[in-house]
This record gives sequence, structure tokens and C-alpha cells, in this order.
Amino acid sequence: MVKVYVVKLRENFPHDPPRKTPSVRNVTSWLTRHPDRLTEDQTQQLTAILLRCPALDRTAHHVRAFAELMNNRQGRDLNQWITSVQADDLPALHTSVTGLGQDLDAVVAGLGLRFSSGAVEGHNNKIKMLKRQMFGRANFDLLRKRVLLSARGRS
Repeated sequence: MVKVYVVKLRENFPHDPPRKTPSVRNVTSWLTRHPDRLTEDQTQQLTAILLRCPALDRTAHHVRAFAELMNNRQGRDLNQWITSVQADDLPALHTSVTGLGQDLDAVVAGLGLRFSSGAVEGHNNKIKMLKRQMFGRANFDLLRKRVLLSARGRS
């Protein structure tokens, strides 16, 4: 009798499988990704999370505004963004803004200019990788040869 009763209950009240709670990493990824690149399910989950946590919603707004500044190279608008963040009660973002303010001219230049030190950083990374590979195996002369050959594209 119980089995028949349970079957009737299940037919009358269909059970949706419970959604897996998104991890912090997933939510962070959704917040920092462009909204157009989220799937419909991700957008729905993010919207539900932001509705439950107004502070996170305000943080997401500021993070996306900063991403727009970076992507569109609008360093001149950074002071306006900093003012809006400081007007909001979000201590974690206040810490970030304080860090940006310590070298504001460099940050504005980095956000506004089209020049980048990415190529130099790439070379430094490659040299460090070669140095780690050779640690304890060879002397400086061989390291020098490998660095010079890798710069030519032979190594």
C-alpha cells in the first residue's frame, strides 16, 4: 500500500533533481567573464546568486565596470570608477582601490596606452624556465648558449 501511495505522490508532484551548488571558483569565473559568453544556465544561476547577495551584486557591477575600463583602454575614467567604489560600502574593493591609488599615474598609463611589456615578460619567463631546467646540471656557459639559441628559435 505504501508503494502505491508513493507512486501516486511522485506522479502528482514531479521531482526536479537538485542543482549542484556552484563553487566559489565558478561564481568568480562568471563574474569576471563577459556576460555574453555565459551559457543560459550559468546566467540564471548567477542572477539567482546576485539576487540573494546584494553586496556581491554591487561588487560584480564594479568589477565589470573596471573590466570595461581595461578592455576599452579608458584610463582617463579611472578616477570616476574609484570614486564610485569608495562611495559604496565594500571593504574588499576599498583595499584594491587603495592599492591602485598608490601608483595611480602608472595605472592610468597602463589602462590608457596601447604599449605593453608582455613581450619582455615572455622572454623573462622563458629564461627562467631554461634556468630551472638546467639547475644543478650545467654551468653558466651552457646556460648562456641555450638562452642565445632559444632567442634565435633553435632550442
